Amino acid sequence: MDLVRESASAGRVVLWEESARDGAQAKTLMAPDFRVRLAVEQGRIFGADGPRHVVFAAGFPAVCAEEFEAVRRVAVEAEGAVSVAAVCRGTAVDVRQAVASVRGSAHARVMVVVPASEAMAQVMTHRGAREALDAGVALVEEARGRDDGVAVDLCFADASRADHGLMADYASAATAAGAGTVILADTVGDQLPSDVAAMFTRVGADKDVVLASHLHNDLGLGLANTLEAARVGVRVLSSSWLGLAERAGMVATEQLLFLLAYRAERIRALLGEDADPWWTPPDLTRLPVIARMVSAETGLPLSVTTPVVGTGVGTISTGTPFVHPDLFQPYDPQALLGIAPSVVLTHLASARVVTAVAARLGHDLDREQARTAMAWVKTRAYRTGRATVEESAFASYLDGMCEGAR
Repeated sequence: MDLVRESASAGRVVLWEESARDGAQAKTLMAPDFRVRLAVEQGRIFGADGPRHVVFAAGFPAVCAEEFEAVRRVAVEAEGAVSVAAVCRGTAVDVRQAVASVRGSAHARVMVVVPASEAMAQVMTHRGAREALDAGVALVEEARGRDDGVAVDLCFADASRADHGLMADYASAATAAGAGTVILADTVGDQLPSDVAAMFTRVGADKDVVLASHLHNDLGLGLANTLEAARVGVRVLSSSWLGLAERAGMVATEQLLFLLAYRAERIRALLGEDADPWWTPPDLTRLPVIARMVSAETGLPLSVTTPVVGTGVGTISTGTPFVHPDLFQPYDPQALLGIAPSVVLTHLASARVVTAVAARLGHDLDREQARTAMAWVKTRAYRTGRATVEESAFASYLDGMCEGAR
């Protein structure tokens, strides 16, 4: 049974996770142990339905023996947590190797990448697009014949610059040959949302075809484009933790999943009034935990402005947001993500903010002391050239101020 095809056909969302595979193009390398851990943790977001909601692209076995072994370990050790995929080029040798790397594990998949545009076909295969796509369909048949326990997906590289009618014909042919999904890749990240809608609508005209998106972020539109693909009916959506992927990356898993799950009316607006996207609703409190794991493994820092999982989520540093926090955030970080609100001292701090931080540090300031302490905070920020004032320094100041008042 092809759980991914079944899920997408039922209108459920499937995340095709690319941080271990395409994320390597971002000059990162996930150790085999970490790939297993990440796959298992991502599957846990959906409980027992992890394999129905997550395809984990474990790697590219043809890279080297070590990469083959890493993919094999994920296939064996993350079995049952997610559907594990090996990715390969459109050659018989690579396909055989990819199948071998995941063979025998439950819900295993192989994604075969073939060029769909004339320019990319000439570069990758020294043939035209039609010949390259013919070869791709033949490889689907070969892989299915080699091991019918391994699902096979066909990825059309450079789909954004390919002929839509040609891709539609070959998406149907690949599906007839046994492909589980056909992935349309905006390999260079140059599409606008309207282009995405037109491409997926035309190529997906055959209702037997299950399409998937793989959309890069070179223009900063990876998230918008992926949501547009979802709006026109695509349910298998490629993403990557922290947006890790080639060049400027691709849509971030944590952002995409959060947007598709955090509010019922928003889900309906994105996916349609009758949308029912989950077999098991995702546990969004896992998102910050996993994002921190990936950040630590790859060295990609979480910044103050990183959406959903960044260090600025749930922080308050000014007066009005401190008094009325619900007016200054689109969701409750603690209720949805498990991120407790925190008050941070900066040069923007009001007397109320200073008083609250002081109370947390064990000091009950009167109005005059609060004004004095606020002035100290602002002066220190400008003197050090850093917006945030360390609580340890503030605690020392308060100890001295209160000692002097006695």
